[in-house]
Amino acid sequence: MQPAQIALLGLVVGLLIGAGLATVILLALRARERAEYGADMDVPEGARMVLQGLDDPAVVLDSAGVIIAASASAAPFELTEGRMLPTPELRGVARRVSDADAASNATFRIRRGTGPGESRLVTVRATPLTSRLMLLVLRDITEKERVEQMRRDFVSNTSHELKTPVGAVSLLAEAIESASDDPAQVRVFASRLSAEATRLATLTSRIMNLSRLQAADELNDERDASIDEIIASAVEAHAIQADSAEVQLVRGGTRGLFVRGDAQVLSEAVGNLIANAIAYSPKGSSVGIGVKAADGVVEIAVTDRGIGISEEDQDRVFERFYRADQARSRRTGGTGLGLAIVKHAVQRHGGDVRLWSREGRGSTFTIRLPLIDSPLDGPPRKRARKEKKVKKKQKKLLASDAALTTSGATAVQNGTAAPETNAAVVRKGNGETA
Repeated sequence: MQPAQIALLGLVVGLLIGAGLATVILLALRARERAEYGADMDVPEGARMVLQGLDDPAVVLDSAGVIIAASASAAPFELTEGRMLPTPELRGVARRVSDADAASNATFRIRRGTGPGESRLVTVRATPLTSRLMLLVLRDITEKERVEQMRRDFVSNTSHELKTPVGAVSLLAEAIESASDDPAQVRVFASRLSAEATRLATLTSRIMNLSRLQAADELNDERDASIDEIIASAVEAHAIQADSAEVQLVRGGTRGLFVRGDAQVLSEAVGNLIANAIAYSPKGSSVGIGVKAADGVVEIAVTDRGIGISEEDQDRVFERFYRADQARSRRTGGTGLGLAIVKHAVQRHGGDVRLWSREGRGSTFTIRLPLIDSPLDGPPRKRARKEKKVKKKQKKLLASDAALTTSGATAVQNGTAAPETNAAVVRKGNGETA
């Protein structure tokens, strides 16, 4: 073989060996990149367990914005594995993290649930985990923002509500001083001064009661409380108001039910509903107080045939100082705190309050409380003593009912349907339902 041929052959062999080595090196580099990419795309060890332990919605995303791991609480926001981020706002947060390789925060509203859903205010924080993964955590601050807004409103409204009677007292005192030579005018101004002082005292007392219900950890006098006694006390406290307004109070429904709690607090809550029903009922109408037990729950429904409450006002009537009818509240001296006290009092007893209302047809407020067994179901001696006490109280209650009504009236048994379809007919004289 000629030297030139040998040299050419060596060159070819060298090129083939070099190409092979280059190919091996290239394949190794690509395998390394794939391994690194796969490692970057793997959710860090223990991350899924941490996600499932979070109360807040949280997800792990890849660089394309695809969810590869999600907490159980993220599902209501449509954040599930294998899906893209559902809203432009969330995608924008993820994009900023990818571009800057640094944590990013944002606050905005996002819809929870499918269809119309519910708009929730959330704070979002996105943090890089690896070069290709990031952690995105949502915190729902809707309730926190609502409570903060209520606190601001409470301070503002309280100062405004207190300023009105205080200013009136000051002006009336000056008027009395200037009319000291006119006894008739002095009497008029003194009467108005007394009314404003009473209004101020009532407002202050209700603010203190509401604050006590919200702040106290435990009820002061928790015991087995008779629903019959609670209603009788509330009715008796507002009998004069009902007579003055020419409104009839009618008690109907099941007897002998008991709940666990503070009877005084519950009586005040029922009394506030009765007072509102009387204030918003026309002359000659009736207010029904109905009671029933169902599925371990006692329901106390207070029904009126008044002006009703519009749908837009129904969600706000339990707020402090909120009045659906400002003019009527001023005439009746309402403070706007009665329903707020009812709500918190019932919640402290593990119950809730429901409202049914239609404009021009009236309203029904239903207090729902956990039912307990009657304390009469105890040992024979204790049962005998309690039966004697109950009989005495029942005589008083029957006498009170007989004095309150001698005719039938409506007492709606739940707060989710119209009064006409859920009325309890009260028998004459004994207050029992037909």
